[in-house]
Amino acid sequence: MGNVAVTNIKVYAYHGCLPQETLIGSDYRVDVEVGADLTKAAVSDNLSDTVDYVQINAIVKEEMKIPSKLLEHVAKRILDRIFSEISMVNTVSVSVAKINPPIGGDVESVSIKLTAHR
Repeated sequence: MGNVAVTNIKVYAYHGCLPQETLIGSDYRVDVEVGADLTKAAVSDNLSDTVDYVQINAIVKEEMKIPSKLLEHVAKRILDRIFSEISMVNTVSVSVAKINPPIGGDVESVSIKLTAHR
């Protein structure tokens, strides 16, 4: 077993419950960590034997383009796509952070984290 992490994926997207959030948009940061058996890749040195982090990044960017009211909903879609498209993945952890949220205070970010197992 091993882990592949893609961290600090920066995306501009249009999520939120307030009308201005889906109109103006905001900066987001997404972190993904997947667990899989990486033993074969460690020996073979072949991309086909591991989890392709380029594919993870593409999934995140595509799902972040689809507006949602809740960050949990976006994270769940990312989890589902990773499990659907990358069969060797056994666990997925996705963190989605809204940078500088419009909550009337000096807050760097708000974030949620979902973890799921196959």
